Amino acid sequence: MELTHLKYFLEVAKNEHVTKSARNLCIVQPALTQAIHKLEAELGVSLFKVHGRNIRLTECGQFFYRRLKPLYDDIEALPDRLRAMANELNQTVNLNVLAASSLVTNAVIKYKQTDPGLRINLIQNESTTLYDVCVNTFEKYEPEQASDEETFVCSEKIFLAVPNTPQYKRRKSISLQDLKDENFIGLYGSKHLSTICDEFCTRVGFKTNVSFVSDNTTAVKDAIAGGVGVGFWPEFSWGRMDHRKVRLLEITDGVLKRDIVVRLLKNKQDNARVEQFFAFLCGYIKKESQKHRQSMK
Repeated sequence: MELTHLKYFLEVAKNEHVTKSARNLCIVQPALTQAIHKLEAELGVSLFKVHGRNIRLTECGQFFYRRLKPLYDDIEALPDRLRAMANELNQTVNLNVLAASSLVTNAVIKYKQTDPGLRINLIQNESTTLYDVCVNTFEKYEPEQASDEETFVCSEKIFLAVPNTPQYKRRKSISLQDLKDENFIGLYGSKHLSTICDEFCTRVGFKTNVSFVSDNTTAVKDAIAGGVGVGFWPEFSWGRMDHRKVRLLEITDGVLKRDIVVRLLKNKQDNARVEQFFAFLCGYIKKESQKHRQSMK
């Protein structure tokens, strides 16, 4: 069935008058009559019957009209709905955060002040590729950049956070071997960072004794400050330490660092607002890293 013939049928069914319908459709009457006959032949049923000078829908015609009208209206509305959908998608950033969540959340809050109309959907899903921007971490990132994406990489050291007690007060660095009797504190849910630290410990022949785990960086800070244990702490992405209570010591057993990777997928019809957010996020991470390193000098 041709969409044009369906449109003609709905107009004639509404008016039950061929001449008036032809005038409304801006076509000649014979062409309209021929189209209706062709539709009836294709369906194998009569849709109209003559009633005096006018026509009426047959029972099959009434059934066909009731079922077709809402379907045709949906088809007619599709272009507007698609444009509205595209407009909404262009005003939405799907942000997949798999690392540095505190840092990224602060960046989102700051960015929303400059672009309050932008909708940001924050997800944490390792298996999905349905995102516009993804923040992840690797021990050493190996670029595999495709033509439809852009990548920003920022490296940060990983220190050992210890309580600012006489035992550690005068130290600037430490070997993990000096901590074989210490309890370690971990951040629950930070899978990628834990993997990086675990693999480093394996390489240098050290096994951590994890006695406390939390999914909150503030709780980890407080636990370390309270002497519950020691823990690995990224240079800047988890926020600043209160150095009156906690010290960050460089690890002397080798280079322990991670790459924070921000990836932009250019998969929208209009990527302008997503690209603006991506540029801001990358700039924010870079600025925070520089600010922290300046404060450490």
